[in-house]
Amino acid sequence: MPPFISPVFFSLLLLFGMFVMLEIGRWYGRRRRLTHPDEEANIGTIEGSIFAVFGLILAFTFSGAATRFNDRQKLIAEEATTIGTAFLRVDLLTQDARPAMKELFRRYADSRLETYRRLPDIRAAEEELARTKKIQDQIWALAVADSTRPGVHPDAGKLLLPALNFMFDIRTTRTMAMRIHPPTIIYILLFVLGLICSVLAGYEMADSQKRHWVHILAFVLITIVTVYVVIDIEYPRGGLIRISEFDQVLVQERQAMDEH
Repeated sequence: MPPFISPVFFSLLLLFGMFVMLEIGRWYGRRRRLTHPDEEANIGTIEGSIFAVFGLILAFTFSGAATRFNDRQKLIAEEATTIGTAFLRVDLLTQDARPAMKELFRRYADSRLETYRRLPDIRAAEEELARTKKIQDQIWALAVADSTRPGVHPDAGKLLLPALNFMFDIRTTRTMAMRIHPPTIIYILLFVLGLICSVLAGYEMADSQKRHWVHILAFVLITIVTVYVVIDIEYPRGGLIRISEFDQVLVQERQAMDEH
């Protein structure tokens, strides 16, 4: 699935919003101190709680994105393994059926690679998935028909059909893993909390006549970069952090098919 919003646009929007909220918080703090010079409010505990909630949500979101990224890597390796195993068991079929079945396997592997090359264009990827499903049906039909023919290896059906099941199941698993992401409300909450924390930080800087640019930039940039990385890892097919390089495992499996 493509990101609900471009990570770059989201980060730039948050960057602008945080700077604006810092200035608003600083302006309100200075005005408050001018109109209520004797007011003393111990709000450090409240501010600390809000910043803690912001940090906690950011940490959990980052952790979840990294976990899903690693899971998607493992699924690529698992799919390559299951395809390779099923391809080797094609030799259990009759001599006449092997060339057609191996050619179907090559087309299947090509289609699987093409599906992920087309991302983040979901419509194009879904069109390729439909093509994959048709090839899958042809592989299954040929395997079932040939495994019951006279002269076939007695364990052809017992070994090949389960391997094909695993191969098809991992395709579905990868498709679902591609679509599993946190609810959009999580990112909206991060955005809103980032703005609230900026207002509070600006309010605390109201006592100073000058702006502390080192602290301002550190706070804003660290937040922005972290949020960007979280979204980029969560959608690893269209940003700077790409999972495409791990498809090389499946590419190598496809190349090995040409040697048999």
